[in-house]
Amino acid sequence: MSNTATTTADTTATTAGETDEQLKAEWREYAFEGEPKLAVEDLNVHYGDDHALDNVSLDIPKESVTALIGPSGCGKSTFLRCLNRMNDRVSSARIDGSVRLDGEEIYQDGVDLVELRKRVGMVFQSPNPFPKSIRENIAYGPKKHGDIQTGVLARLLGRADSDELDALVEQCLRDAALYDEVKDRLDDNALGLSGGQQQRLCLARCLSVGPEVILMDEPASALDPIATSKIEDLIADLAEEYTVVIVTHNMQQAARISDQTAVFLTGGKLVEYGDTDQVFENPQSTRVEEYITGKFG
Repeated sequence: MSNTATTTADTTATTAGETDEQLKAEWREYAFEGEPKLAVEDLNVHYGDDHALDNVSLDIPKESVTALIGPSGCGKSTFLRCLNRMNDRVSSARIDGSVRLDGEEIYQDGVDLVELRKRVGMVFQSPNPFPKSIRENIAYGPKKHGDIQTGVLARLLGRADSDELDALVEQCLRDAALYDEVKDRLDDNALGLSGGQQQRLCLARCLSVGPEVILMDEPASALDPIATSKIEDLIADLAEEYTVVIVTHNMQQAARISDQTAVFLTGGKLVEYGDTDQVFENPQSTRVEEYITGKFG
């Protein structure tokens, strides 16, 4: 596999098995048409004394799939959680830099985090359905945000939206390719679903509040190949309407489903970012080539 990387004259192996090389800014320059949905600039994250992300900058296009790859501990999930400020929940985290959503800074004072996480939803590595019915899992977010009125007071005031709720539940389950499998048991406990069905339910729950961006942290890592295939098909469909950012350790999965790929390596550094075909077929960095071909990681 050819590349255009220039390494240092005296290359040595790092503790992670990587080869030292001088990073080049052009390896991370990815041009695309239109304004970015998310624009990240000079992002640094520390957990105490640990520098988890080191000066990361990249723009993420609208209505596309961006894969984040790299060995464990390189900062992929930390970066993902920065995009909707989930790291704010980590007491030891210190975050510097800029993340803009449609041009608006999400780390400025006064940002409504509930509204932000409604716009930038997240699906986690392990399925985490609520211990409620399938229907209530989908309805929870819209009810909480006041988009659907179904309580006693709403009924007394003549504002109950039960028909709208039923339509929303069906549409979200259809969008998650789950409706046909559960349409006759919407009032059953969601914990009775299989692992793959639970993950698709969590995706449907995310869709129920109308996000613009969907963050996925290894959403298929705990699933069998058939369930994984369904999740991958869903991601391709979602990218027609949503901006999807996914962390994955599966190189083949990243190559199959993403439009562009960002490669993080040790030290929390973004080493290369570009069109997925280019990154996998002709990486510019020697370390990226070694990682993709399995020499470390």
